[in-house]
Amino acid sequence: MSQIQALMRKIIHIDMDAFYASVEQRDNAKLRGKAIAVGYGEARGVVSTASYEARKYGVHSAMPSLTAKNKCPGLIFVPPRFEVYHKVSTQIREIFLEYTDLVEPLSLDEAFLDVTVNHKNNPSATLIAGEIRKRIFETTALTASAGVSVNKFLAKIASEQNKPDGLFVIPPENAEMFVESLKIEQFFGVGKVTAQKMHDNGIYTGYDLKQYSENSLVRLFGKMGHDLYLYARGIDNREVEPNRSTKSISNETTFLQDKDNRILLTVELYHLAKEVFERMKEENFFGKTITIKIKYADFKIITRSRTLPHKIMDFRPMWAIAREMMKHIDLSEQPVRLIGFGVGNASDKPCKKQLQLELDLF
Repeated sequence: MSQIQALMRKIIHIDMDAFYASVEQRDNAKLRGKAIAVGYGEARGVVSTASYEARKYGVHSAMPSLTAKNKCPGLIFVPPRFEVYHKVSTQIREIFLEYTDLVEPLSLDEAFLDVTVNHKNNPSATLIAGEIRKRIFETTALTASAGVSVNKFLAKIASEQNKPDGLFVIPPENAEMFVESLKIEQFFGVGKVTAQKMHDNGIYTGYDLKQYSENSLVRLFGKMGHDLYLYARGIDNREVEPNRSTKSISNETTFLQDKDNRILLTVELYHLAKEVFERMKEENFFGKTITIKIKYADFKIITRSRTLPHKIMDFRPMWAIAREMMKHIDLSEQPVRLIGFGVGNASDKPCKKQLQLELDLF
């Protein structure tokens, strides 16, 4: 018996298709079939999600809006409606829970499900994935893609193989051969920098990666090398974590023009803080650490953090502290390009200090 078979579970990865953009097209008939991007089309805007019609032109998430416009001159920008996306995401999560309690949300639009044992007593993860996709469409009028395999790594990769509105299965007997055929960029956690380092070492595919010993990969890529060694063999020992806790909630905005007026910046910070607090209530997340993020015109980034001895349960004292922190932000040399606000540290462990010193993080 191979190590893959010895550890195998029945894992489904559900990934909503162009989620934010699809919600906008669902709710506005004039946008259907059009190339749209959720975000703001101004000079410093960034694409949050692009419809598949826009993706044909090379538009993708995190792309600067001006670049997206150049690639797709007819691109329609739609401002995000996060409260709507949250509500739809909740509907979808309720469907997941009808099948299993082992649901690990990764974001509003994707999740892992362990259906090895499930509420429907259905032995087929493939049939369950098909049912869930059907239920999602009937409930929300949105399509989802699903990947089915024996662990999270393989299920995640499988969900990318037949998008949009597709289902793909990687059975255990095909797993190693399938992974060998993958481009290294398709591996979980491999970004541009890591991929380039791999290319520099002659690693372009899963097969190339498999030729390296675990020690060699650790020497090249640090702790990540352990995971890469296993992934190259189709092995992933991670469990689906249904109680995966939120570590922080944050929001930020990039200005069309740099700002150096403290009053205007404080007003913007207030709106960000209000949005963060509303999300805290929605997700029942109450942290102790308040963080303000500033990106200056020269792209230098600083953060200021303050940790309280108790969880933040009310907006007014949270805002009073944030406003006081804002008074000490240096605006004398550089105007501000971006401002952000976040709350983290929901641990119940006692703080070593009631008030943490503010830190610069570069």
